[in-house]
Amino acid sequence: MATERPAPTDPAAATAALGTPPLALLRLLQLTSPALPVGAFAYSHGLEWAVEAGWVRAGSQAEAWIAGLQAEAWSRLDVPVLARLYAALECGDADAVAAWSDRLCASRESAELLAEDLHMGAALARLAAGFGVPGAADWAQAERCPFVLALAAVARHWAIPLHQTALGCLWTYSEHLVNAAVKLVPLGQTEGQQVLYRVAARIPAAAAQGLALGDEEIGAVLPGLAIASACHETQYSRLFRS
Repeated sequence: MATERPAPTDPAAATAALGTPPLALLRLLQLTSPALPVGAFAYSHGLEWAVEAGWVRAGSQAEAWIAGLQAEAWSRLDVPVLARLYAALECGDADAVAAWSDRLCASRESAELLAEDLHMGAALARLAAGFGVPGAADWAQAERCPFVLALAAVARHWAIPLHQTALGCLWTYSEHLVNAAVKLVPLGQTEGQQVLYRVAARIPAAAAQGLALGDEEIGAVLPGLAIASACHETQYSRLFRS
């Protein structure tokens, strides 16, 4: 009895099903890979002091820390600013790019957190210059280039849609913090993956929330993060730079 062979895949149908062109999806995976050399592994975003202080002692508490940042920080500040930078780059509005970059930098809770953002941004801008992204070489040399500016520029250049870029941004932040928790709490690799599995489930809602915010709604108030980051600056023994 002859076995029925599946019909050849229609590239257009496959693209529609994915919602993102296949090459753009692969480029997004490259941008969100832990192998991307932007130095994110060197930062804990306040988590190191939270562990030292006893605020975070188990996987469930690490998950709550990351989920809180997703809901109250990244979705309320980084994602909506990412959206505005993406739009400003699309229409060539250099003044808006500068204004939103400055606003994001001014919103960082501490010198450490600002340095984290700018270090990662400059590293990605240098990579972007090598990819031929317009303006990236200048941003790599600029005094301030936040990470989401470089991310928006590369995403636009690679035709990655804004919504997928926002998902990728939140995934990158979440994954690196889980990796930090694995070292700090400490968590085993298996428990770390379980935490990542659960915090990833919150990313679509966080991205949708951030993309829906109006200009006047953008901003985050996280006193716990500010305290953790400020105390980390004088912490005696440190693995991470924030």
